[in-house]
Amino acid sequence: MNLKGYVVVLEEDVLIRNLLERWLGEAGYEVLRREPPASDDSANKTPCLVIADVPSPQGAAPLIRSLQAVYAAPILILSARFRRGLAGSAEAARRLGVKKVLPKPFTRKELLVAVRESLEGAA
Repeated sequence: MNLKGYVVVLEEDVLIRNLLERWLGEAGYEVLRREPPASDDSANKTPCLVIADVPSPQGAAPLIRSLQAVYAAPILILSARFRRGLAGSAEAARRLGVKKVLPKPFTRKELLVAVRESLEGAA
């Protein structure tokens, strides 16, 4: 399988992090697990996407700013605080300055669609 790119995952919940790693790996991505800013051996790998869990979208701005300062990649935000099926998801992403938001819980298919949409138009 060809490597599609590196994805940085910032998720505190070990079960969800492992699931993300498995699903993304099966889809052809290599997952880099680290806390910002990167200071390990994988720091020389340029991610194509950053996926970060935020406990509360209202308090996400400082984390998003720090991620944007470290990574020149699109950001996909995960949170149990987003509600499914609302047209507000696109508005929330715009307000937060990220490519996409994905409410928890999500399926493998929903994750991979969100990843694809986050990467569309990325250089």
